[in-house]
Amino acid sequence: MTDTTDATVQPHFGELLDGLRATFATGVTRPLAWRARQLDALQRFLAERESELVEAIQHDLGRPVAEAFGADIGHSRVHIKHTRKHFERWARPHRGSVGALSFPATAQVISEPLGVALVISPWNYPVQLLVEPLAAALAAGNCVVVKPSELAPSTSAVIARHLPNYLDPEAVVVVEGAVEETTALLDQRFDHIFFTGSTNVGKVVMAAAARHLTPVTLELGGKSPTIVAADADIGVAARRIVWGKLINAGQTCIAPDYLLVEDAVVDELIDRIRSTIHSFYGDDPGTSADLGRIVNERHFDRVCGLVDGGGGTVVIGGGRDRTTRRIEPTVVLDPDLDSPLMAEEIFGPVLPVVRVASIDQAIDAVNSRPKPLALYVFTSSNATADRVIATTSSGGACVNHVVVHVLPESLPFGGVGPSGMGAYHGRAGFDAFSHRRTVLRKPTRPDPAMLYPPYTKAKESLIRRVLR
Repeated sequence: MTDTTDATVQPHFGELLDGLRATFATGVTRPLAWRARQLDALQRFLAERESELVEAIQHDLGRPVAEAFGADIGHSRVHIKHTRKHFERWARPHRGSVGALSFPATAQVISEPLGVALVISPWNYPVQLLVEPLAAALAAGNCVVVKPSELAPSTSAVIARHLPNYLDPEAVVVVEGAVEETTALLDQRFDHIFFTGSTNVGKVVMAAAARHLTPVTLELGGKSPTIVAADADIGVAARRIVWGKLINAGQTCIAPDYLLVEDAVVDELIDRIRSTIHSFYGDDPGTSADLGRIVNERHFDRVCGLVDGGGGTVVIGGGRDRTTRRIEPTVVLDPDLDSPLMAEEIFGPVLPVVRVASIDQAIDAVNSRPKPLALYVFTSSNATADRVIATTSSGGACVNHVVVHVLPESLPFGGVGPSGMGAYHGRAGFDAFSHRRTVLRKPTRPDPAMLYPPYTKAKESLIRRVLR
């Protein structure tokens, strides 16, 4: 992204924002009934356009139907259902305690919509990662501009064609386009920006938001480690790691990025991973209809380059076909720890395996790198799991599983440090698009003179006694 935009694009978005601000100023988005209608309409969009959306996701990413539906359509519907059920309670004013200093008084904390929000979604889960923040923004009473990813063009087209027919067109606008359009949007003043994507682009978004002091929610990524202790159930660990790694051909921000495995179980784990891959995807996993493909040639070349320059030994897979953009599930043992393979988020079906002598060494390895979006640990010891969680930092974590912490609709999901800022899902999403406004009400009597000048010694003495 650059700071220059086409002169014809910039005024168009300025007019667009003016229209949304005018809508917001009317107060039409504030009533709970309006918000409920939008959430219901969003559910109808997903239900009535399911087949078109699934087909579009398959066209863009080559995912099997079960995966396209489950990870994008079904996941979104469950989360919207939860928001629809609870948002009226979240929106209620909450009575606050005023304490002795303000007595007598009453106080409320009111959740107010921020205004006009921008949601920029990525290509890897092109429905889920657009619809779920959109639902949170609508539940909070905002107007919204949604920008689907141009790297999932079929899905973007379905959303742009049909979504405006379901939602209030004066309050929700879909903007298609690429870098130029996104840059022009970011030049506008929004009241909140919600971005899902890479850390590098997240920095661009945050810099643009800073020009207007616009708050942001950044759902980014990073290298999410998986620690496998010697006492883990290796069969279960292998199945769950392979499943979580290869959903969407590894193009998942919380996929296990690399393994830190205690020496004693490295060989057994690799054998179990190999047999699990064949059990899931057959004797030729690279052509399996149950394994997606890489989104485009640029990302295909990037992932292959990471493997080729990563050192170590390819012990499973390694095959690739650029014409179909398919990469076999690939395991690299003992990679070069200073290579790009171990520095960059892989975002593909490639899994480096690093030997460690102890759990302490694994913890040190995690803490030597930027804080990840997710961390996973497999162990039969609660004490080991607790120690790993207590001595590391990540956006979220799972014990004896991977990825599934994103599923519960009531739990906050988000990153920390370079893996993200802020959270959403459930109440956290509603709060991300709301301002919690404190309103304190005082009677006109009593009106103690000690508050007002001139500040005599007697008043000062009284103030000191009160503020002990």
